[in-house]
Amino acid sequence: MMNDNLEMSTRSAEADTSIAFYEFNDQYMPTEDSLSKREVGRAFYQLGKLHYDKSDLEAAEENFLKSLKCAERPRDIFSIFKILGFLIRISSEKLDDEKASAYIAHAEELVEDLTKVLGSLNSEYFYNVGIVKNYGGNFEEAFENFQFAYKKSKEENEPDILAKTLLALSNNCYNRKDYKGALDYLGQLNQLLAIIKKDYLSGAMFLFSAKVYLEVEDFENSLKFFKLANETLQTKKCWNLFGYILLGKGNVYKNMGDFDRALEYFNLANESIDPSVFKRLSNLLKTEIEEVNDSSVDLYLDRNNRKIKERSLGTIDFKHRFVLLEILFLLAKNPGEYYDKEQLAKSIWKDEYNPLIHDKLIYTSVSRLRKLIEPKSTKGEKRKYIIRGKDGYTFNPTAKIRFHMETRNVDDKTIANVELSSPV
Repeated sequence: MMNDNLEMSTRSAEADTSIAFYEFNDQYMPTEDSLSKREVGRAFYQLGKLHYDKSDLEAAEENFLKSLKCAERPRDIFSIFKILGFLIRISSEKLDDEKASAYIAHAEELVEDLTKVLGSLNSEYFYNVGIVKNYGGNFEEAFENFQFAYKKSKEENEPDILAKTLLALSNNCYNRKDYKGALDYLGQLNQLLAIIKKDYLSGAMFLFSAKVYLEVEDFENSLKFFKLANETLQTKKCWNLFGYILLGKGNVYKNMGDFDRALEYFNLANESIDPSVFKRLSNLLKTEIEEVNDSSVDLYLDRNNRKIKERSLGTIDFKHRFVLLEILFLLAKNPGEYYDKEQLAKSIWKDEYNPLIHDKLIYTSVSRLRKLIEPKSTKGEKRKYIIRGKDGYTFNPTAKIRFHMETRNVDDKTIANVELSSPV
């Protein structure tokens, strides 16, 4: 069966070369002495995967389409699922909704055929049905089918299907924001991949683990798994996910408040891809770079990491300046609203106002805060951020500020809910 051999190496280097350079066309009719149509299809599939790994998505799509033409229904139906899976992922990255829709419709037709031609519904059937359900965003139905695939792949002793199903289950949990469930399935997958060697699947698992840890703000583990993903995929000489690894690392540092380092990773990722092909990744990077480097924002405030970024002064650490940070956030959250000494004493120090205690304390604290965040100004120039009036202190309402976790949402929606690292 074609499906049994899709992931296997071809017979020899010489055979690979002869097949690879064979010119396929619609009129090809194999003879007894020539390669069979299925062998040609398998060769084009292998070429497609090779180009896919090397980031040449145009050549990958071309070879996958040639392989698709060589496949025959119903005997090659699972192979067709795999080919369509790659084509849908390529279309998603290229933001080609029209092509993706056509491939998805083809996959949905195959699901109907499967129920008619299979004597019994095996693990591979449920896995592929789950994948197709995922394309339409039917995550609950997809989850049910993946669970059936999980159970049956164990009963049938199919470790390869089980590994892909575990990755699909973690992906499904991620889509449903069940991050604990995603980490549980990834842990099971990690144990399985210690037994069966699947470098690409390991790389995808590490990359996905890093994304989940980023969502739960476990930045240390996120960076650890991005590093593992990069190292694992390098051993396979696979470069199609390199840009996404750099994007992920940049996002970790951005959420940690290290904007300069985040920008370095975003720019490096941007330089490493062909934006005419990696359109989705290019859009994500453009948005991230604009946000981190947004010239319209005067002050970016990150309370979680006790850091702020001032447009001209750069990043300022407030780790050991808790009182100053509290004053800044109180004023910045309510720009234009004045706070007198009584209100500041209650809000910041949780005390009843006592002029003998608080007058000097408030004056000194606000002065220190101003020295930290106010750009140098010429004599007589008004303060840029913290203004003093007869009614107390206020934050300048004309200053453009942004709070961490209140930034513009980066549109990372994928076509058909899949990306290059998604299980095929």
